Amino acid sequence: MKEEYPMVIEKADCFKRFTLILKPLTVFMARIYINSPCSNPNFQLKKLLIAVMGLIVIISFIALVVAAVIEPYITGSNKYDGIIEDTSTQKHYGIVIDCGSSGSRVYLYSWPTHSGHPGDLLNMQQVTDQYGDIIHKKAKPGLSSFEDKPDKASDYISPLLDYVSKYIPRDLHKETPLYILATAGMRLIPEKAQKAILNDLQTDITKNYDFLVAENHFEVISGKLEGVYAWIAVNYVLDKFSHGPGDHEVVSVRLPGESPNTPMHVRRRTVGMIDMGGGSVQIAFEVTNPKADLPKSLMAEVNLGCQNSDVDHTYRIYVTTFLEFGANSARERYEEMLIKKSLSYSDPYRGRNTTNAIQDPCLPKQMPLVTSPNESGRKYYFKGIGDFKKCRAMMKPLLNKTLACSHKPCSMNGIHQPGIDPQRSKFYGFSEFWYSTEDVFGIGGPYQYSKLEHESQDFCSTSWSVLQERYKKKLYPKADVDRFKTQCFKGAWLATVLHEGFQFPEDYKNLIAAQLINKKDVQWTLGALIYRTRFLPLRDIQKSISTPSSTRSWTYIPRMFLNEYLILLCIVIVLASILLYMKRLRLCPKKELSRVPSMSYFMTGENEAELGIRTIKGSNYL
Repeated sequence: MKEEYPMVIEKADCFKRFTLILKPLTVFMARIYINSPCSNPNFQLKKLLIAVMGLIVIISFIALVVAAVIEPYITGSNKYDGIIEDTSTQKHYGIVIDCGSSGSRVYLYSWPTHSGHPGDLLNMQQVTDQYGDIIHKKAKPGLSSFEDKPDKASDYISPLLDYVSKYIPRDLHKETPLYILATAGMRLIPEKAQKAILNDLQTDITKNYDFLVAENHFEVISGKLEGVYAWIAVNYVLDKFSHGPGDHEVVSVRLPGESPNTPMHVRRRTVGMIDMGGGSVQIAFEVTNPKADLPKSLMAEVNLGCQNSDVDHTYRIYVTTFLEFGANSARERYEEMLIKKSLSYSDPYRGRNTTNAIQDPCLPKQMPLVTSPNESGRKYYFKGIGDFKKCRAMMKPLLNKTLACSHKPCSMNGIHQPGIDPQRSKFYGFSEFWYSTEDVFGIGGPYQYSKLEHESQDFCSTSWSVLQERYKKKLYPKADVDRFKTQCFKGAWLATVLHEGFQFPEDYKNLIAAQLINKKDVQWTLGALIYRTRFLPLRDIQKSISTPSSTRSWTYIPRMFLNEYLILLCIVIVLASILLYMKRLRLCPKKELSRVPSMSYFMTGENEAELGIRTIKGSNYL
């Protein structure tokens, strides 16, 4: 086996060192003389000593071989890294189902056993199949559609669990946590209906599956919590929670309540997150100023450490959600605003037919559009005039900047927002930030307003018939029909929210429009799992500490333990050999010993003799 080679080499190494120690001693003894200086009177002693020394050498050799063979059984491992079992290769799994308004998606994550260091987080990754594709599956419609038939909710979720369970070893199902977390769609139905759906899931899912489920694993989460989870996921993938500066910018932080004499916590600067969906917009970023007075409704203090006392992983997050500020909802509000304005004109037929259509600067030039924005079912006709700058000016009222701001400064809807440093801050924009810059314009990535403005002006001012011809030629392969029709409006809405709403300067260069980070699909579900499993490392650490010492003494033996004792054994054998030889010399009769000839003795010619050498009868020289 490959892992056995280090053991053999180490034991051979020790034996080699042992022979190297014995070699000069042997040469030294042999150079004196082969025959014992007192061989005749002590012949029996000579035989005894030779036998004893031979026996010692044989025993030491056997000891080395036996130690090499039995070490794996003593340590219980073949890893030779000081630990009997390398648990880093062991995988643990977690399942999160995101129940959104239009459908539910299941995500599967895995992580190796925790490092054992209290300051480290779990190393979570999305599980992929044999082709490298991420394991996920979607079910339609949304979970909220079971408002009137809650007993069918578990049947709707089961195919997702059947699919994902195939990628988890059967013996690990009982320790795999399962979370079913519902968002926007479920928030809109009555609380009674929410509870009925969740109760059905809690009853049937726990009966039919062995996954680890607690009472709070199935719930409807707030928009604020969803934003926090998304912020955690982004910074986790960017490795902002690790220790040490590395290649990251650092920041000094003092948490609220800490005295001015308390040393500041130096850690990696985190990034902010903006996510614009179809129905809402979320923004979340860390507030490092301890004096910042944030309303509790807009602030979340997040501790990602495995202990509540872990201040190094405690973050103050500003997070808020703007409902109906998503791109699709904003378009609906915008159309209603144009219709109301048209009704104030003296012409009662404005917008009622194609010849008297409402002029819309947020549609490509000459593009017709027919909608029914309200419940009356009455149709209204719009016609694009393709003016990007006028479009931005027209949609400013939708930000509700005129609402009273009780806690200044405010962004939109009268909501407080702490100041953002344009030089030091960094943000990632998701969903509409990516689609509105990449699908048609191909400028996703580092955001530049000047590029977005140029592309939008060119696109919006182009005749709709020309754009249609380009689309038929597949010049916009990433854009579907709906994206192509609404691109002019959505590009303008993104810029308006970012620069007029959140008040980022138009020359802001630290925003990245992204779909993937480090080639990873970043979902808030990852942040949810990280936060909800943050105490798992503490459990593993305490388990290792509580292991009985009698057990640990046999399950954890440092690799050098046996090697050091084997070296010591080699030294003892050598010393014993020297002592025995010296003792033997003391037992010999005292008489003049022969002088040892030098190398010139062997190099003298015939009939020549080295000066100072006496030939003694009965002695044999080397």
